[in-house]
Amino acid sequence: MRDDEDRSLTRRTALAAASAGLVAGCSTYGSGATPTSAAQQQPAPAAGTELGAAADVPVGGGKVFADKQVVVTQPTAGTFAAFSAVCTHQGCTVDKVADGKIACPCHGSEFAIADGSVANGPAARPLEKKTITVTGGRITLA
Repeated sequence: MRDDEDRSLTRRTALAAASAGLVAGCSTYGSGATPTSAAQQQPAPAAGTELGAAADVPVGGGKVFADKQVVVTQPTAGTFAAFSAVCTHQGCTVDKVADGKIACPCHGSEFAIADGSVANGPAARPLEKKTITVTGGRITLA
């Protein structure tokens, strides 16, 4: 009987170790990106915070200001839009704007550059809109 107990304990130990490995594997994200937890998020930048040059935001594309947690897009020449750079799926910071979409590296969510709406899930909600002004070629949060 003692032999059965030892075998059972060994099996339980092996299953627990394997389960821990699977859980750890599921908590990683593509491209080395990780979600931005509430503790990691910087406070939202205040109105009047300058983001950068309008010339740095390409027509039909955009620029991610990760340090300010804002992404600015220019869907058509002279028309700018701004959104939170924090993905609505699990809080990762979006990392690029290409082909008319804002992309999140964690799970593949994509958002439309014109209005921040979901273009590809798993995100189910659009990016939060931000208000900006473009004056003298500089982009500022309003």
